[in-house]
Amino acid sequence: MRKAVAVALTLALLPATASATPSRGVTARIITQKTVGDKDYVLREVTIAPGGSTGWHYHDGTLYAVVKKGTITRTFSDCTTTEVHHRGQALTEPSGADHVHIGRNLGSTDMVLEVLYVLPKGSPLARDAANPGCDFD
Repeated sequence: MRKAVAVALTLALLPATASATPSRGVTARIITQKTVGDKDYVLREVTIAPGGSTGWHYHDGTLYAVVKKGTITRTFSDCTTTEVHHRGQALTEPSGADHVHIGRNLGSTDMVLEVLYVLPKGSPLARDAANPGCDFD
């Protein structure tokens, strides 16, 4: 009984783990994927509906993307650095947990990206992250 109480108290005193922000209004399909050596190459089409977002996240590898339709607004973990990309524009996302960001569709039509993920073999396409303290999710 004492052990159970001690475990419960320890768990209660630990700081709460920040939870990731889920995506909203995002659909995606893989166009093609291939592994070469220690890298996974995944070409994917990502659509974000008006008012939707990717949720806060980062990638283990570099991403290269082109906006095929609409506009994407990307905000970084300092909550002030924002980049806006329109149809026909390219963007790059560097790898690592120090590059947490969110992509949002603040427009009134679907936003479509064609994305090439260059990831370490076996890595997920993205890793969820908690909202770093911005006043939006």
